[in-house]
Amino acid sequence: MPGGGWGRSASYVMHRLRRLPDSPERIAKGIAAGVAASCLPLFGLHFLTAAAIAWALRGNVFASLLATFFGNPFTFPVIAVSALELGNFMLGQGRSVKASEAMNAFGAIWAELGRNFLALFSPDPIQWEKLGKFGMDVFVPYMLGGIPIGVVCGVAAYFLSLPLIRAYRKRRLKKLQERFDLARKANAQK
Repeated sequence: MPGGGWGRSASYVMHRLRRLPDSPERIAKGIAAGVAASCLPLFGLHFLTAAAIAWALRGNVFASLLATFFGNPFTFPVIAVSALELGNFMLGQGRSVKASEAMNAFGAIWAELGRNFLALFSPDPIQWEKLGKFGMDVFVPYMLGGIPIGVVCGVAAYFLSLPLIRAYRKRRLKKLQERFDLARKANAQK
């Protein structure tokens, strides 16, 4: 858990999003990109994926990075199960890998990648025995199911965030104008 708790982390992310110096449309596109990237099985690459999608959509890259927090320990199980089920359905496969098995497979692949990297500098053999099974049983269905789920979640995030960003900016501008008017009146009375 982050220092200060999840609430404080969420508050910080919201504060940073509110202060981004860009148009509401570009910020909303960035948020959509980050949310969509969080639905893909590219663990460890979500920031790069979100930034690339935001860049392609001409969205705010920093907003996309912040929005990757949509994928978190509370939402990843739901995303993983949904994407795996949808992906297996799209592939016409009857049985889907359980979420716990999928997460274990991701851990095994990262461990295998680490061992193989070290094997480049040692006499140990390079082995890819887990990669094939992982690819067909987990990665392909997860990616295939994660793309439409990411698109739906990203579009929803865009249309939910855009009016909120506009309303916040309008309210903030109104408050700044009121402060400016008060300061001007105070200066005029001097």
